[in-house]
Amino acid sequence: MADGFAQSVKQQADIVRIIGEYIRLNRSGGQSFKGLCPFHKEKTPSFNVQAAQQFFHCFGCGQSGDVFTFVQKMENISFPEAVRSVAQKCGIPLPKREFSSPEEAQASRLRSKLMEIHEQACLYFEEQLQSPEAARAREYLTGRGVTAEAIREFRIGYAPDSYSTMRDRFQSAFDEEVLRGSGLFSSRDQGDGAAGPMYARFRKRITFPIRNEAGRVIAFTARALDNDEKAGPKYLNSPETPLYTKGHVLFNLDKAKQAIRQFEFALLVEGQMDCISVYMAGITNVLATSGTAFTEAQVRLLGRHTRQVVVNFDPDTAGANAAEKSIALLIEEGFSVKVVTLEGGLDPDRYVRERGTQAYIAALRGARRHSDYLIERARTLFPPVTPDAKVKALNFLLPHMQHIPSRIARDEFAADAAQKLAIDSALLRQELKQAAFARRTDVRSQSSAAPGWSEAEKLLLRALTLPIGDPARDAARQRLTEEPALYEGLAAASLLAAFAAAEEAISNPFALAPDEASRHLLATVLMKGSQEIQLEQVENACQSLRHSRLERRQRELRRSLAEAELRNDAITVQELMAEKIALDRDLREG
Repeated sequence: MADGFAQSVKQQADIVRIIGEYIRLNRSGGQSFKGLCPFHKEKTPSFNVQAAQQFFHCFGCGQSGDVFTFVQKMENISFPEAVRSVAQKCGIPLPKREFSSPEEAQASRLRSKLMEIHEQACLYFEEQLQSPEAARAREYLTGRGVTAEAIREFRIGYAPDSYSTMRDRFQSAFDEEVLRGSGLFSSRDQGDGAAGPMYARFRKRITFPIRNEAGRVIAFTARALDNDEKAGPKYLNSPETPLYTKGHVLFNLDKAKQAIRQFEFALLVEGQMDCISVYMAGITNVLATSGTAFTEAQVRLLGRHTRQVVVNFDPDTAGANAAEKSIALLIEEGFSVKVVTLEGGLDPDRYVRERGTQAYIAALRGARRHSDYLIERARTLFPPVTPDAKVKALNFLLPHMQHIPSRIARDEFAADAAQKLAIDSALLRQELKQAAFARRTDVRSQSSAAPGWSEAEKLLLRALTLPIGDPARDAARQRLTEEPALYEGLAAASLLAAFAAAEEAISNPFALAPDEASRHLLATVLMKGSQEIQLEQVENACQSLRHSRLERRQRELRRSLAEAELRNDAITVQELMAEKIALDRDLREG
């Protein structure tokens, strides 16, 4: 896509509005905004957006860039696709599609074809559900209370018990790269490194399409109709592809996100059937983890829509363990979490079918605070009747207490736990303090110091990133181009050289930073970008760098003189003394 069009889009795009569609941003002064970073887990906002200079930077994980970089990372798309996406969000007409390289064009073509083949596969599975072979699948769905409306709404289908039918049907429309890359087909290694003939991955299974936030089908999960070992796992998911990363998707988010924002909380369940039953009962703000472990990426994805979550996982041991891990992830990200435990050991699907919608709604209203749920679980796992059991219960709870960002909430959790476990509250708080101290110490030991830049370097970096035509930018480029020795040996030397050499406006200064520490410091410097820079300041900064360079050379000369005197090298001493005298004069006059 032409650079001119990209720059035009960037100038018209409001980076705060675009990023605000993905995460919540709050003004932090002037034209700066803050929010929780979508690229790593954090309790307090370290993600900054600078409206004036149209860039973002996270001081927590180091991610930074412009509006296109952000959309690329969030959507996992190429640069041209990000430009098109931002243009569409801004209502800017799109030119004919262009790519910067054959590889980029090929990657975009492959993604487009993968989207197409998944849609065709979904239609194929829906069609097969009506076939005579799928009678047993339809009986299963009817027995589980899945209505015709739900089948249409969730596009449930059936994969026939055939290795080749689907492959033969698709071979005329898609090439081998697309067929193999889709994850819809498998093959066996022939032993010489070559892949064998393809065959259908999903066979004799009920299929549930997995969709992205835009509602496009990107993968499938499929339930086996047989329970024997030959049938394989009960649920089989698509492998990871350029479209699909298992831990980055929440089932039903495309349909639930509006209700989540409307009701200001999300209901989180484990399986697709739980989600479908609850959704069709009218509780439309429900999501499923698809039976996989809840991940940090899913937590961040959910955090773009709400910070209130009700967890209702299955009551078995695996479900309870999954609930504990999910609670820990959510709490550490600053979510407010409640937990539902259904009577009779039922999962959400069975509870809705057997007890009805109103009973399930009543159960949701009775959701307990996550701390109450965890304390009760600790009491169940380790009945606190002996000192040893109390220690085990306390060790179970301490990590969960540590995850709570709020000190008040932590203290309240600790007080409740101490009372219900019959443990001295002062002792429990001491254990919590020691655990927190150990954790902070470990974090500090892993941190690294950022490079040190002088005030002169910082000012020149800001000047060099100003728009084309700004007198301060022109003056800084001229001085550094004419006198490159100014920045030799400086911590910011590589950036100053790269910025000074740039003929056009620098659209993404962070891309030129050599490491994460430099990106952090550069972001801090550029956050002051709204302050006007005068020509006199540029001249003073350059003079400061000249003085610093002379002082560095002076120190080098002193060391070299001392070494030459130790060697009794009279000629070298004489040469170095002459240079030192001239250097001392320059420093006095400068």
